[in-house]
Amino acid sequence: MTPDRFFALMLLLESRDGATTQELASALGVSLRTINRDLNWLRDAGLPVTAHRGRLGGVTMLPGSGLDLTRLTPDERDHLSLVGLDEKQRAELDASVDRRRVLDKIAATQSRRVHDLLPLPDVVHVDSRPWLHTSASGTTPASLIGSVRRGRRLRIEYGSPREPCPRELVVDPYGLFAKAGIWYLVADCARVPRMYRLERITMWKEVDQPRRLRENQTLATVAAALIDQWAHNHAIEVNATIDQTQIKRAQRIFGLRLVRDDHEESATGHQVTIRFQHLEDVRALLPFGNAITVHGPTEARAHLRALAADLARHYAPSPTS
Repeated sequence: MTPDRFFALMLLLESRDGATTQELASALGVSLRTINRDLNWLRDAGLPVTAHRGRLGGVTMLPGSGLDLTRLTPDERDHLSLVGLDEKQRAELDASVDRRRVLDKIAATQSRRVHDLLPLPDVVHVDSRPWLHTSASGTTPASLIGSVRRGRRLRIEYGSPREPCPRELVVDPYGLFAKAGIWYLVADCARVPRMYRLERITMWKEVDQPRRLRENQTLATVAAALIDQWAHNHAIEVNATIDQTQIKRAQRIFGLRLVRDDHEESATGHQVTIRFQHLEDVRALLPFGNAITVHGPTEARAHLRALAADLARHYAPSPTS
């Protein structure tokens, strides 16, 4: 169990008379299997966690747990309640110092039964950034978080690789969202939900108006809907065969976007599906040359053919040579 989830679970148990494992799992964004494992960890650590069956039952924390959460300041509670961030992302939010101070306080109250174990932060390190990720420029999470927490509208200038000049937009922010090592501002623009990469926000200022969010929408629900929309509406799946000698290289380059069909393997090649965000992105297959054969969709084959023809013309011998 991560220290973040430990703290969040303790808060949930102390603030409720009884909660089902399903309610705890939903609140923490984990599976039932994970929450049951976490509860067993608390019991093994000597904390008085009990579970009762029935309509009025649930998981409870008996009085006298020995963990004095009142010693934590409101800021410390806020920062440690952010589950899932790695140390780099916490540093980007200026939250590392608060987190370390909280962990020191929690460690001082833990049961002696776990003192012979090394602290989890000493033996587990998480870095959610993708490989070969360049340092981002532009807006940082720490510089924007204050404006977002004040619940005001924002006027931003947002640059896009497809547009020559940044656009000026007025947005209603839900909050900041970190995914795959990239920070986004999740906000409504003219009542339409959007995700804006912080590195592309070149300027922002607060508008003297409170944010106007759509009813029953939160940062978590809007972010989940936008991710689902991206997955279904902004992706192209390429079916291909990759030579045996190049499959490992392809897996390193495309990562989870490449899925092998283990039922369609041969001595010379592997049947795979590779997902791209845009049709233009299939140009990433060109370095594989004839070691990869794209079977579909038709527009992917046509685009690769056009790219290859342009490349051949570029390197064709000049008439004067």
